Amino acid sequence: MSTLRDRIGRSALWPMLQKEFLQMRRDRLTLAMMVVLPAVQLLLFGYAIRTDVRHLPTVVWDESRTQESRALIEAIRNTGNFDITANVTGREAVEDWLKRGDASAALIIPPQYATDLKRGRTATAQLIVDAADPLSSQSALSGAALAAASHGAEILHAPPPPLDLRVRPWYNPALRSETYIVPGLIGILLSITMILITSMAIVRERERGTLEQLIVTPIGKPSLMLGKILPFVLVGYTQMTVILALAWLVFHVPLRGSLFQLYLITCGFIVANLAIGLLVSTLVRTQAQAMQASFFFLMPNFLLSGFMFPRAAMPLPAQWIGLLLPLTYYLEVLRGILLKDVGLGVLWRQTLVLVAFATLLIALSVRRFSKTIE
Repeated sequence: MSTLRDRIGRSALWPMLQKEFLQMRRDRLTLAMMVVLPAVQLLLFGYAIRTDVRHLPTVVWDESRTQESRALIEAIRNTGNFDITANVTGREAVEDWLKRGDASAALIIPPQYATDLKRGRTATAQLIVDAADPLSSQSALSGAALAAASHGAEILHAPPPPLDLRVRPWYNPALRSETYIVPGLIGILLSITMILITSMAIVRERERGTLEQLIVTPIGKPSLMLGKILPFVLVGYTQMTVILALAWLVFHVPLRGSLFQLYLITCGFIVANLAIGLLVSTLVRTQAQAMQASFFFLMPNFLLSGFMFPRAAMPLPAQWIGLLLPLTYYLEVLRGILLKDVGLGVLWRQTLVLVAFATLLIALSVRRFSKTIE
Protein backbone atom coordinates (compact mmCIF):
# COMPACT_ATOMS: atom_id res chain seq x y z
CA MET A 1 0.00 0.00 0.00
CA SER A 2 2.80 2.39 0.95
CA THR A 3 4.65 1.50 -2.25
CA LEU A 4 1.60 2.47 -4.32
CA ARG A 5 1.28 5.74 -2.39
CA ASP A 6 4.95 6.52 -2.95
CA ARG A 7 4.61 5.87 -6.68
CA ILE A 8 1.62 8.19 -6.89
CA GLY A 9 3.48 10.86 -4.90
CA ARG A 10 6.49 10.67 -7.23
CA SER A 11 4.32 10.69 -10.37
CA ALA A 12 4.27 13.85 -12.51
CA LEU A 13 0.47 13.64 -12.44
CA TRP A 14 0.24 14.34 -8.72
CA PRO A 15 1.37 18.00 -8.75
CA MET A 16 -1.08 18.63 -11.59
CA LEU A 17 -3.92 17.08 -9.58
CA GLN A 18 -2.97 19.14 -6.54
CA LYS A 19 -2.95 22.32 -8.60
CA GLU A 20 -6.37 21.59 -10.13
CA PHE A 21 -7.99 20.82 -6.78
CA LEU A 22 -6.40 23.91 -5.21
CA GLN A 23 -7.63 26.09 -8.07
CA MET A 24 -11.09 24.56 -7.81
CA ARG A 25 -11.24 25.30 -4.10
CA ARG A 26 -10.24 28.91 -4.64
CA ASP A 27 -12.65 29.42 -7.56
CA ARG A 28 -15.85 29.21 -5.57
CA LEU A 29 -18.09 30.34 -8.45
CA THR A 30 -16.96 27.50 -10.70
CA LEU A 31 -17.28 25.03 -7.84
CA ALA A 32 -20.84 26.19 -7.16
CA MET A 33 -21.69 25.84 -10.85
CA MET A 34 -20.35 22.29 -10.92
CA VAL A 35 -22.09 21.12 -7.74
CA VAL A 36 -25.12 23.28 -6.91
CA LEU A 37 -26.51 24.26 -10.30
CA PRO A 38 -26.89 20.70 -11.70
CA ALA A 39 -28.79 19.76 -8.54
CA VAL A 40 -31.09 22.77 -8.95
CA GLN A 41 -31.67 21.92 -12.61
CA LEU A 42 -32.44 18.29 -11.78
CA LEU A 43 -35.06 19.29 -9.21
CA LEU A 44 -36.55 21.98 -11.42
CA PHE A 45 -36.82 20.03 -14.65
CA GLY A 46 -37.72 16.74 -12.98
CA TYR A 47 -40.69 18.50 -11.40
CA ALA A 48 -41.70 20.61 -14.38
CA ILE A 49 -41.43 18.36 -17.43
CA ARG A 50 -44.64 16.49 -18.20
CA THR A 51 -45.79 15.27 -21.56
CA ASP A 52 -49.37 14.41 -20.65
CA VAL A 53 -51.20 17.53 -21.78
CA ARG A 54 -54.49 18.17 -20.04
CA HIS A 55 -56.84 21.09 -19.43
CA LEU A 56 -56.58 22.50 -22.94
CA PRO A 57 -58.42 25.85 -23.15
CA THR A 58 -61.51 25.22 -25.29
CA VAL A 59 -64.24 27.44 -26.71
CA VAL A 60 -67.75 26.22 -27.54
CA TRP A 61 -70.09 27.28 -30.34
CA ASP A 62 -73.37 25.64 -29.39
CA GLU A 63 -75.95 26.21 -32.14
CA SER A 64 -78.30 23.61 -30.69
CA ARG A 65 -78.65 25.07 -27.19
CA THR A 66 -80.52 22.06 -25.89
CA GLN A 67 -80.20 19.71 -22.95
CA GLU A 68 -78.53 17.18 -25.23
CA SER A 69 -75.89 19.64 -26.43
CA ARG A 70 -75.16 20.71 -22.87
CA ALA A 71 -74.70 17.06 -21.95
CA LEU A 72 -72.12 16.69 -24.73
CA ILE A 73 -70.26 19.78 -23.50
CA GLU A 74 -70.21 18.32 -20.00
CA ALA A 75 -68.91 15.00 -21.34
CA ILE A 76 -66.09 16.83 -23.11
CA ARG A 77 -65.26 18.72 -19.92
CA ASN A 78 -65.31 15.57 -17.77
CA THR A 79 -62.49 13.95 -19.74
CA GLY A 80 -60.09 16.36 -18.02
CA ASN A 81 -58.44 17.16 -21.36
CA PHE A 82 -60.53 20.26 -22.02
CA ASP A 83 -61.32 23.38 -20.00
CA ILE A 84 -64.30 25.30 -21.39
CA THR A 85 -63.12 28.91 -21.30
CA ALA A 86 -65.78 30.70 -23.35
CA ASN A 87 -68.93 30.36 -25.41
CA VAL A 88 -68.75 32.01 -28.82
CA THR A 89 -71.08 32.60 -31.72
CA GLY A 90 -69.86 32.29 -35.27
CA ARG A 91 -66.99 30.65 -37.06
CA GLU A 92 -65.03 33.89 -37.19
CA ALA A 93 -64.99 34.05 -33.40
CA VAL A 94 -63.74 30.46 -33.26
CA GLU A 95 -60.96 31.29 -35.70
CA ASP A 96 -59.98 34.42 -33.75
CA TRP A 97 -59.63 32.47 -30.49
CA LEU A 98 -57.47 29.81 -32.12
CA LYS A 99 -55.32 32.30 -34.02
CA ARG A 100 -54.59 34.34 -30.91
CA GLY A 101 -53.61 31.17 -29.06
CA ASP A 102 -56.20 31.84 -26.35
CA ALA A 103 -57.81 28.49 -27.16
CA SER A 104 -56.30 25.19 -28.27
CA ALA A 105 -59.59 23.57 -29.30
CA ALA A 106 -63.11 24.55 -30.31
CA LEU A 107 -66.26 22.44 -30.01
CA ILE A 108 -68.95 23.18 -32.60
CA ILE A 109 -72.42 21.66 -32.12
CA PRO A 110 -74.80 22.09 -35.11
CA PRO A 111 -78.48 23.11 -34.74
CA GLN A 112 -79.85 19.66 -35.67
CA TYR A 113 -77.77 17.82 -33.03
CA ALA A 114 -80.61 17.19 -30.55
CA THR A 115 -83.12 16.42 -33.34
CA ASP A 116 -80.84 13.73 -34.78
CA LEU A 117 -80.45 12.10 -31.39
CA LYS A 118 -84.18 12.06 -30.72
CA ARG A 119 -84.91 10.51 -34.12
CA GLY A 120 -82.29 7.78 -33.63
CA ARG A 121 -79.93 9.15 -36.24
CA THR A 122 -76.19 9.54 -35.71
CA ALA A 123 -75.63 13.02 -34.36
CA THR A 124 -72.58 14.94 -35.54
CA ALA A 125 -70.42 17.54 -33.82
CA GLN A 126 -67.05 18.99 -34.70
CA LEU A 127 -63.95 19.53 -32.57
CA ILE A 128 -61.40 21.86 -34.17
CA VAL A 129 -57.89 21.43 -32.80
CA ASP A 130 -54.87 23.73 -33.04
CA ALA A 131 -52.45 21.12 -34.39
CA ALA A 132 -49.47 23.47 -34.49
CA ASP A 133 -48.55 21.67 -31.24
CA PRO A 134 -48.69 17.90 -31.96
CA LEU A 135 -48.63 16.90 -28.28
CA SER A 136 -51.61 19.08 -27.47
CA SER A 137 -53.46 17.94 -30.59
CA GLN A 138 -52.87 14.28 -29.75
CA SER A 139 -54.24 14.92 -26.28
CA ALA A 140 -57.28 16.58 -27.84
CA LEU A 141 -57.81 13.67 -30.23
CA SER A 142 -57.67 11.09 -27.46
CA GLY A 143 -59.93 13.20 -25.24
CA ALA A 144 -62.46 13.62 -28.07
CA ALA A 145 -62.52 9.88 -28.72
CA LEU A 146 -63.01 9.20 -25.01
CA ALA A 147 -65.84 11.74 -24.75
CA ALA A 148 -67.59 10.38 -27.85
CA ALA A 149 -67.41 6.80 -26.62
CA SER A 150 -68.54 7.49 -23.05
CA HIS A 151 -71.29 9.92 -23.96
CA GLY A 152 -72.52 7.76 -26.83
CA ALA A 153 -72.76 4.74 -24.55
CA GLU A 154 -74.61 6.90 -22.04
CA ILE A 155 -77.21 7.81 -24.67
CA LEU A 156 -77.83 4.28 -25.85
CA HIS A 157 -76.77 2.48 -22.66
CA ALA A 158 -74.86 0.19 -25.04
CA PRO A 159 -72.31 0.58 -27.84
CA PRO A 160 -72.04 1.57 -30.62
CA PRO A 161 -72.61 5.23 -29.72
CA PRO A 162 -74.91 7.28 -31.98
CA LEU A 163 -72.45 10.16 -31.92
CA ASP A 164 -70.05 11.18 -34.66
CA LEU A 165 -67.62 13.71 -33.22
CA ARG A 166 -65.51 14.90 -36.13
CA VAL A 167 -62.08 16.24 -35.22
CA ARG A 168 -60.46 18.74 -37.56
CA PRO A 169 -56.83 19.73 -36.92
CA TRP A 170 -55.95 23.24 -38.08
CA TYR A 171 -52.56 24.77 -39.00
CA ASN A 172 -50.86 21.34 -39.11
CA PRO A 173 -53.42 18.93 -40.62
CA ALA A 174 -50.91 16.10 -41.13
CA LEU A 175 -49.77 16.40 -37.48
CA ARG A 176 -46.14 16.54 -38.66
CA SER A 177 -43.74 17.13 -35.79
CA GLU A 178 -41.37 19.01 -38.13
CA THR A 179 -43.98 21.71 -38.65
CA TYR A 180 -44.00 22.31 -34.90
CA ILE A 181 -40.32 21.73 -34.05
CA VAL A 182 -38.46 23.44 -36.91
CA PRO A 183 -39.86 26.98 -36.33
CA GLY A 184 -38.85 26.64 -32.70
CA LEU A 185 -35.32 25.71 -33.74
CA ILE A 186 -34.91 29.23 -35.13
CA GLY A 187 -35.30 30.62 -31.62
CA ILE A 188 -33.18 27.90 -30.02
CA LEU A 189 -30.24 28.31 -32.40
CA LEU A 190 -30.37 32.09 -32.17
CA SER A 191 -30.37 31.85 -28.37
CA ILE A 192 -27.38 29.50 -28.27
CA THR A 193 -25.25 31.50 -30.68
CA MET A 194 -26.08 34.98 -29.45
CA ILE A 195 -25.68 34.19 -25.75
CA LEU A 196 -22.47 32.18 -26.10
CA ILE A 197 -20.80 34.74 -28.37
CA THR A 198 -21.41 37.75 -26.16
CA SER A 199 -21.00 35.93 -22.83
CA MET A 200 -17.28 35.77 -23.57
CA ALA A 201 -16.95 39.34 -24.85
CA ILE A 202 -15.83 41.17 -21.68
CA VAL A 203 -14.12 38.06 -20.29
CA ARG A 204 -12.01 37.67 -23.42
CA GLU A 205 -10.91 41.28 -23.20
CA ARG A 206 -9.99 40.80 -19.56
CA GLU A 207 -8.01 37.60 -20.22
CA ARG A 208 -6.13 39.19 -23.12
CA GLY A 209 -5.28 42.23 -21.03
CA THR A 210 -7.03 44.60 -23.41
CA LEU A 211 -9.92 45.53 -21.11
CA GLU A 212 -7.92 48.37 -19.56
CA GLN A 213 -7.28 49.78 -23.01
CA LEU A 214 -11.02 49.81 -23.70
CA ILE A 215 -11.69 51.52 -20.38
CA VAL A 216 -9.32 54.41 -21.00
CA THR A 217 -10.70 55.12 -24.49
CA PRO A 218 -13.02 58.15 -24.73
CA ILE A 219 -15.99 55.99 -25.78
CA GLY A 220 -18.78 55.78 -23.19
CA LYS A 221 -19.86 52.55 -21.57
CA PRO A 222 -23.29 52.36 -23.29
CA SER A 223 -21.57 52.86 -26.64
CA LEU A 224 -19.02 50.20 -25.78
CA MET A 225 -21.74 47.71 -24.94
CA LEU A 226 -23.78 48.50 -28.02
CA GLY A 227 -20.65 48.29 -30.13
CA LYS A 228 -20.19 44.72 -28.95
CA ILE A 229 -23.84 43.84 -29.61
CA LEU A 230 -24.77 45.43 -32.90
CA PRO A 231 -22.35 43.54 -35.21
CA PHE A 232 -23.86 40.27 -34.03
CA VAL A 233 -27.38 41.41 -34.90
CA LEU A 234 -26.41 40.94 -38.53
CA VAL A 235 -25.05 37.49 -37.69
CA GLY A 236 -28.38 36.62 -36.07
CA TYR A 237 -30.37 37.73 -39.10
CA THR A 238 -28.08 35.71 -41.37
CA GLN A 239 -28.63 32.61 -39.26
CA MET A 240 -32.36 33.16 -39.26
CA THR A 241 -32.48 33.53 -43.04
CA VAL A 242 -30.54 30.31 -43.59
CA ILE A 243 -32.72 28.37 -41.15
CA LEU A 244 -35.93 29.72 -42.68
CA ALA A 245 -34.77 28.74 -46.16
CA LEU A 246 -33.87 25.22 -45.03
CA ALA A 247 -37.16 24.91 -43.12
CA TRP A 248 -39.08 25.70 -46.29
CA LEU A 249 -36.94 23.73 -48.75
CA VAL A 250 -36.07 20.66 -46.70
CA PHE A 251 -38.82 20.29 -44.09
CA HIS A 252 -41.62 21.94 -46.09
CA VAL A 253 -42.60 24.17 -43.19
CA PRO A 254 -45.26 26.63 -44.41
CA LEU A 255 -44.46 30.35 -44.47
CA ARG A 256 -48.01 31.69 -44.25
CA GLY A 257 -47.47 35.06 -42.58
CA SER A 258 -45.52 38.24 -43.25
CA LEU A 259 -41.76 37.68 -43.28
CA PHE A 260 -41.23 41.43 -42.92
CA GLN A 261 -43.10 41.45 -39.60
CA LEU A 262 -41.21 38.34 -38.48
CA TYR A 263 -37.86 39.99 -39.19
CA LEU A 264 -39.00 43.16 -37.46
CA ILE A 265 -40.05 41.39 -34.25
CA THR A 266 -36.92 39.22 -34.35
CA CYS A 267 -34.74 42.29 -33.74
CA GLY A 268 -36.02 42.53 -30.15
CA PHE A 269 -35.33 38.84 -29.56
CA ILE A 270 -31.79 38.95 -30.97
CA VAL A 271 -30.85 42.05 -28.97
CA ALA A 272 -32.35 40.55 -25.78
CA ASN A 273 -30.22 37.39 -26.13
CA LEU A 274 -27.09 39.37 -26.95
CA ALA A 275 -27.71 41.47 -23.84
CA ILE A 276 -28.13 38.32 -21.74
CA GLY A 277 -24.74 37.09 -22.94
CA LEU A 278 -23.19 40.48 -22.25
CA LEU A 279 -24.66 40.53 -18.75
CA VAL A 280 -23.19 37.07 -18.12
CA SER A 281 -19.77 38.28 -19.26
CA THR A 282 -19.85 41.04 -16.63
CA LEU A 283 -20.66 38.56 -13.85
CA VAL A 284 -17.86 36.01 -14.43
CA ARG A 285 -14.07 36.15 -14.55
CA THR A 286 -13.06 33.45 -17.05
CA GLN A 287 -14.30 32.09 -20.37
CA ALA A 288 -14.92 28.69 -18.76
CA GLN A 289 -17.23 30.31 -16.22
CA ALA A 290 -18.95 32.23 -19.01
CA MET A 291 -19.60 28.98 -20.89
CA GLN A 292 -21.00 27.25 -17.80
CA ALA A 293 -23.23 30.17 -16.84
CA SER A 294 -24.55 30.43 -20.40
CA PHE A 295 -25.54 26.78 -20.52
CA PHE A 296 -27.25 27.10 -17.15
CA PHE A 297 -29.48 29.76 -18.72
CA LEU A 298 -29.93 27.84 -21.98
CA MET A 299 -31.27 24.68 -20.33
CA PRO A 300 -34.48 26.37 -19.10
CA ASN A 301 -34.77 27.84 -22.60
CA PHE A 302 -34.96 24.33 -24.05
CA LEU A 303 -37.30 22.86 -21.48
CA LEU A 304 -39.51 25.60 -20.02
CA SER A 305 -40.19 27.89 -22.99
CA GLY A 306 -42.53 25.51 -24.82
CA PHE A 307 -39.96 24.35 -27.38
CA MET A 308 -39.77 20.68 -26.36
CA PHE A 309 -42.70 20.33 -23.98
CA PRO A 310 -46.04 22.19 -24.00
CA ARG A 311 -46.24 24.77 -21.24
CA ALA A 312 -49.85 23.78 -20.56
CA ALA A 313 -48.55 20.49 -19.12
CA MET A 314 -46.26 22.22 -16.61
CA PRO A 315 -47.21 23.20 -13.06
CA LEU A 316 -47.74 26.91 -12.40
CA PRO A 317 -44.27 27.61 -10.87
CA ALA A 318 -42.59 26.26 -13.99
CA GLN A 319 -44.91 28.31 -16.20
CA TRP A 320 -44.00 31.44 -14.22
CA ILE A 321 -40.30 30.76 -14.76
CA GLY A 322 -41.01 30.33 -18.47
CA LEU A 323 -42.52 33.82 -18.53
CA LEU A 324 -39.07 35.21 -17.65
CA LEU A 325 -37.54 33.77 -20.84
CA PRO A 326 -37.56 35.80 -24.08
CA LEU A 327 -37.75 32.53 -26.04
CA THR A 328 -41.21 31.81 -24.61
CA TYR A 329 -42.64 34.86 -26.37
CA TYR A 330 -40.56 34.46 -29.52
CA LEU A 331 -41.84 30.91 -30.03
CA GLU A 332 -45.39 32.29 -30.02
CA VAL A 333 -44.30 34.83 -32.63
CA LEU A 334 -42.63 32.22 -34.85
CA ARG A 335 -45.49 29.74 -34.80
CA GLY A 336 -48.09 32.47 -35.04
CA ILE A 337 -46.61 34.10 -38.15
CA LEU A 338 -45.28 31.00 -39.94
CA LEU A 339 -48.13 28.58 -39.21
CA LYS A 340 -51.21 30.71 -38.45
CA ASP A 341 -50.69 33.81 -40.63
CA VAL A 342 -51.13 36.26 -37.76
CA GLY A 343 -49.29 39.55 -37.42
CA LEU A 344 -48.64 42.45 -35.08
CA GLY A 345 -52.36 42.91 -34.56
CA VAL A 346 -52.35 39.66 -32.56
CA LEU A 347 -48.69 39.47 -31.48
CA TRP A 348 -48.24 43.02 -30.20
CA ARG A 349 -48.01 41.89 -26.57
CA GLN A 350 -45.20 39.45 -27.32
CA THR A 351 -43.43 42.15 -29.35
CA LEU A 352 -43.60 44.67 -26.50
CA VAL A 353 -42.30 42.09 -24.03
CA LEU A 354 -39.29 41.31 -26.27
CA VAL A 355 -38.51 45.03 -26.63
CA ALA A 356 -38.79 45.43 -22.85
CA PHE A 357 -36.45 42.47 -22.30
CA ALA A 358 -33.89 43.94 -24.70
CA THR A 359 -34.01 47.42 -23.10
CA LEU A 360 -33.85 46.16 -19.51
CA LEU A 361 -31.03 43.68 -20.13
CA ILE A 362 -28.86 46.22 -21.95
CA ALA A 363 -29.38 48.67 -19.09
CA LEU A 364 -28.40 46.00 -16.54
CA SER A 365 -25.31 45.09 -18.57
CA VAL A 366 -24.16 48.72 -18.72
CA ARG A 367 -24.77 49.18 -14.99
CA ARG A 368 -22.95 45.99 -14.08
CA PHE A 369 -20.00 46.82 -16.31
CA SER A 370 -19.61 50.24 -14.73
CA LYS A 371 -19.49 48.65 -11.27
CA THR A 372 -16.83 46.15 -12.27
CA ILE A 373 -14.37 48.66 -13.53
CA GLU A 374 -14.68 51.23 -10.75
